[in-house]
Amino acid sequence: MRTRTTTATSGLVTALALVVALAGCSTAPDKGRTATAGPTASAPAAPGTGSGFEGPRPQDQNLLAWTGDPNDAGHVTAQSSAGVGGRITLVRIVLREQITWSNIWLGLAGLDTNAQLANCYLGVYDAKGTLVGSTADISPQLMTDAIAKPLPLAKPFTAAPGTYFIALLLNGNWATNALTLKSTGAGISVNAGLTPPNLRYSSILTGQTSLPATVNLGEQSTATINTGWASQWYAVS
Repeated sequence: MRTRTTTATSGLVTALALVVALAGCSTAPDKGRTATAGPTASAPAAPGTGSGFEGPRPQDQNLLAWTGDPNDAGHVTAQSSAGVGGRITLVRIVLREQITWSNIWLGLAGLDTNAQLANCYLGVYDAKGTLVGSTADISPQLMTDAIAKPLPLAKPFTAAPGTYFIALLLNGNWATNALTLKSTGAGISVNAGLTPPNLRYSSILTGQTSLPATVNLGEQSTATINTGWASQWYAVS
């Protein structure tokens, strides 16, 4: 009887040892891979690619260039015929790529139905002061439809990247606060940091009835714009 009990006990101990060994193998991590104690962490998000909000561009409104977002051209500017008649006012615009320039857009804010207008023009001077494009007399267009409107150049031209000046010439008689144009509201401050011949807004010459073939941009003056003739809004198409 003693022999049988010893043998049975020995067998039971052996079986228990085998169970423990097998349990240890099933819970130990594989030597060839790393054990994890929880869910795998997500990879960090990739850095931004610059796809956030960007300000309005001319192309968003089927235009090629502009002197500023028309949404910011909320100011209305007016001057007497004695103040700006026969004077050429210049607004600088910088092109970053080559375009075919066909129209100048002007924001006409108010009308004077009793105005007597003649010899009114829009044109484009390059950085050397050479006239490279001009409209026909725009007097009729200044008498109708107080909206932003394209005024065609007599002949479109290829405009290489660079600096240009949009020129406005008004002549005739009108009520000061009736014939008005959309502008940025900037007068004196528009030329901060600039000197002739690179003023962003200026006037030049007096007594003109047409846009001359050349102008001396070194003669740019701020005398008129400092009296409240704020920088007009223009666009290009």
